[in-house]
Amino acid sequence: MDKIQITGGKQLNGDIDISGAKNAALPLMTAAILTDQPLLLNRVPDLKDVLSLNEVLEQLGITARYDSHSKKLVLNGAKITSCEAPYDLVRKMRASILVLGPLVARMGEAKVSLPGGCAIGTRPVDLHIEGLKRLGAEIELQEGYILARAPKGLTGAHVHFTKVSVGATENLMMAAALAKGETVLSNAAREPEIVDLGEMLIKMGAEIEGLGTDRITIQGKQFLRGTEHSVIADRIEAGTFAVASAMTGGKVTLKNCDIKHLQYLLEPMTKAGVEMTGDKGDVHIQRKSERIHGFDIMTEPYPGFPTDLQAQMMSMLTVSDGAGMITETIFENRFMHVPELARMGANITVHGSSALVRGVPKLKGAPVMATDLRASVSLILAGLVAEGVTTVSRIYHLDRGYENLVGKLTSVGAKLDRVKEQEEVAAE
Repeated sequence: MDKIQITGGKQLNGDIDISGAKNAALPLMTAAILTDQPLLLNRVPDLKDVLSLNEVLEQLGITARYDSHSKKLVLNGAKITSCEAPYDLVRKMRASILVLGPLVARMGEAKVSLPGGCAIGTRPVDLHIEGLKRLGAEIELQEGYILARAPKGLTGAHVHFTKVSVGATENLMMAAALAKGETVLSNAAREPEIVDLGEMLIKMGAEIEGLGTDRITIQGKQFLRGTEHSVIADRIEAGTFAVASAMTGGKVTLKNCDIKHLQYLLEPMTKAGVEMTGDKGDVHIQRKSERIHGFDIMTEPYPGFPTDLQAQMMSMLTVSDGAGMITETIFENRFMHVPELARMGANITVHGSSALVRGVPKLKGAPVMATDLRASVSLILAGLVAEGVTTVSRIYHLDRGYENLVGKLTSVGAKLDRVKEQEEVAAE
């Protein structure tokens, strides 16, 4: 099993090219189910989650051709041969649930395993199910599977989400695109990834209004056509590298990303003593103070602070010259990185859904273990500024969401290596 070894204390300087967003690419891929014409996606990141979803789509009969060099993915759903997404494939990633809405909308039926994914709390699919029921689907749960039927097709309706859900909004948008009549989604998610999906559906022939607001209106069509679309930049990856730059004190330019999608970072970064500016599709990061200053954040649905950047910001606070409070309102198990940061000398006190982080002069390198995708990268960030060597194990989480993380960090001056376990033993 691979591990990452980091030698801390290296300042980061230079340019980092930001990849296409995993959380945008996955729903775009499942939209291939909605049409019998080819879908060409550009800037698709080379990640395990992308490859896992390709397996799910191929199980349904969709052909998938991915070029990891050009980042182009061609999907062709001319012949759907199966409406079942089995447990062995779906358990690898939660995003597989996004095949449910498109399958029911186009094929009139679906059998999709209840999903797996990161162990960061219960993320029920009831909002997906209740929404599809509102569109006329008959749904039952049976032996770990969601069985959905709509033999006469789906019919537009008003769906109000009792809780903001990105996945449920995406599933219902795709289902409504082939439903009869008008669908209104209220209390809908507003993330850039939702807007990206909606814009591609419009290219495919869908009629959608209200993207970027909490009320989305979709006029259903009888069929959708194929199209070509480029995935937006990964704002979570961009935010992660922004934190890395701030923590190490260097000056880094994030290439090909939109600062409009990082607005929630501006206030805490300014309070921390870090300058973030954007121009011509690039974002520039530079720490202006000697050390990071303390700040508070609370995770919220977009446009609030994203839960996917909470762990990274906690790492930054561990080396601040003050203290900061982090409050997590999205997932209940998202402080699992705290004990690992404590092994490196961090001073963190957890009270329910809040964590008080008191900065320490320096962290110390230590062997630590990743528990989920974003927690794993927070340990990498801590290792960048820790004294000595930090070894992060169970990094398969990283491969799900960060494309060439080691290569991108080393290109701007970090000292880290991906090693096999036996190589580490030999080195010792």
